[in-house]
Amino acid sequence: MRARQLGITLGLGTPGALNAITDVPGVRVGHSTLKTRVDGKQVCTGVTVVQPRAGEARQQPCFAGYHVLNGNGDATGLEWISEAGLLTTPLAITNTHSLGIVRDTLIALERERLADPAVYWCMPVVMETYDGLLNDIWGQHVKPAHVREALDHAESGPVQEGAVGGGTGMICHEFKGGIGTASRRLPAEQGGWKVGVLVQANHGKRQELRVDGYPVGRQLMTIPSPFAERGTPGMGSIVVILATDAPLLPHQCRRLAQRASIGIARTGGGTEDSSGDLFLAFATGNQALPPADYGRKDLAFSSAVQMVNNDHMSPLFLAAAEAVEEAIVNAMLAGESMTTDDGVRVPGLDGETLLQALRETGWNSCR
Repeated sequence: MRARQLGITLGLGTPGALNAITDVPGVRVGHSTLKTRVDGKQVCTGVTVVQPRAGEARQQPCFAGYHVLNGNGDATGLEWISEAGLLTTPLAITNTHSLGIVRDTLIALERERLADPAVYWCMPVVMETYDGLLNDIWGQHVKPAHVREALDHAESGPVQEGAVGGGTGMICHEFKGGIGTASRRLPAEQGGWKVGVLVQANHGKRQELRVDGYPVGRQLMTIPSPFAERGTPGMGSIVVILATDAPLLPHQCRRLAQRASIGIARTGGGTEDSSGDLFLAFATGNQALPPADYGRKDLAFSSAVQMVNNDHMSPLFLAAAEAVEEAIVNAMLAGESMTTDDGVRVPGLDGETLLQALRETGWNSCR
């Protein structure tokens, strides 16, 4: 169950119809999930793809920006976003050792779609977190076919959460983690825009976990930790993708991405040296940006764009913080218990266990 199905309402904002990143029109999400054994080793990994618009990203670029809270992680394509402020490819999330093959496959698939690839190049954005406790990460089992599958299955509508796609082998606050999503819809008097979030949650210590501001992690310490004998509590990372239909400029997208830090902090994360905390935000509100086709000679010298006045950015910041907070909780609630190759149990956080821990801290769903 998701947080709101349990009566846990995080923040004051109103979710979109799906309470997912796909509440932002045009955004699509696809997964390819690997759960098998190869040469006697457990394979528990995958890839998740986010398409920013209904059409090809190259033909319909978005303004974008990113923020790094802690750099113990990797991502491709971010320097060009920093320089040009444009997202011109799909986004993908996978495990640490499969980042390269996912990037290369996205380039190969892009070439397939081009009439004349001699006049274009692309630098896809691929982000990662570490799944080496539950997955044979050194085996690099994500292959080009899995990237193609995730792209082919990318769709609007409800988003699968938990142990799917890139989140298949992830651990969050010493519980099973993975993919989580949530959204917020601003009231008409604040612009009426939507902010959607997708996280790959693989971070955090149990004792620091907070839900709705309550220190539930302290009530859950009797549940055995998967890091008791191997690894370190809090090791791992979180990546966050934020989407909005507000007409933001690149620097405003970067400012929106920064607010993911607040949502992570509200759940008790963001303080580990060993965590790679990377966030990217894109905005679809400007519809007429020129295509990323560098061989064309007919493009206009300038394009008319809109922007949200800075005085009206605060509701978007709040929406981003709340949606990230809720997406992390949703990722944990969707994660079912799994076991590592050497028999260590990674517990799922079921809804009733969380509700009991909340009640023990004084939480009241009717407040």
